Amino acid sequence: MIRYEGTLYRPPSEADSLILQATIGCSYNECTFCAMYRDKRFRVRKLDELEREIEWARANLGPVSKVFLADGDALMAKSAFLARLLERLSAAFGTLKRVSCYASPQALAVRSVDELTFLRERGLTLYYLGIESGDDATLARLSKGVDSREMIRVALKAHEARVRLSTMILLGAAGRARSLEHARASARVVSSIDPRFVSTLVMTPVEGTPLYEQSQRGEVDELSPLELARELREFLIGLELSGAVFRSNHASNYLALNGTLPRHKPDLIAALDGVLAHPEHAPFRPQWRRGL
Repeated sequence: MIRYEGTLYRPPSEADSLILQATIGCSYNECTFCAMYRDKRFRVRKLDELEREIEWARANLGPVSKVFLADGDALMAKSAFLARLLERLSAAFGTLKRVSCYASPQALAVRSVDELTFLRERGLTLYYLGIESGDDATLARLSKGVDSREMIRVALKAHEARVRLSTMILLGAAGRARSLEHARASARVVSSIDPRFVSTLVMTPVEGTPLYEQSQRGEVDELSPLELARELREFLIGLELSGAVFRSNHASNYLALNGTLPRHKPDLIAALDGVLAHPEHAPFRPQWRRGL
């Protein structure tokens, strides 16, 4: 059997993937908005435990084409450990096409381009990177541990290693006062990184986080659906990408939009213009259908 410790999280696009907890928790675990791993102490699991789970999956699950390495920061594990794990996965699943993981900027900072290349050659070909914002004041407020220059620097290491990046931006993260600065700076940072995938989520105070405590004290502006649409429009206008899949269909979003950039950029902006001009007809997701 596959053993999972605590609540399991994965990106929406990994719904059909085999999920292995290569690590438990998150090595950084200080972002003010994130409650996912606050009840876990970060550690790397034993390889022999994972080998037994891989063998069980091989015998019981049939063809496996995608594997996601949980928890929040598997890339922080030693390269030799990850390489052995990737080799076991490749040997077990002849149908395997992709292995992915979350990648914190802290983990990318300690990995060399040679290490990232070494792991990519063994199958680890996609990282999910939570940029959250390109605005330094907002990044500091979220306690991301890096500024925008460092975010770009570490992300470009993955590019140099030819690892694909799926990046996330948190709409509403700057509140009303810095909404436009957040949108414009986020577009600048994402454009500088030029990822293969870009998605937006809406910042939501979750119980058990510093952000929730701030919200309870009235210190957090939660933007309305219309204000979020305006912020998203500003973000999209500033994006200059060579070719990326864009999604705002995460459950936290009020508006579900998708397309490829730059091809569908005019269509996406036009759709948002329609929402802003006629909010009474906007297809906003009702509050009860939103989630994390």
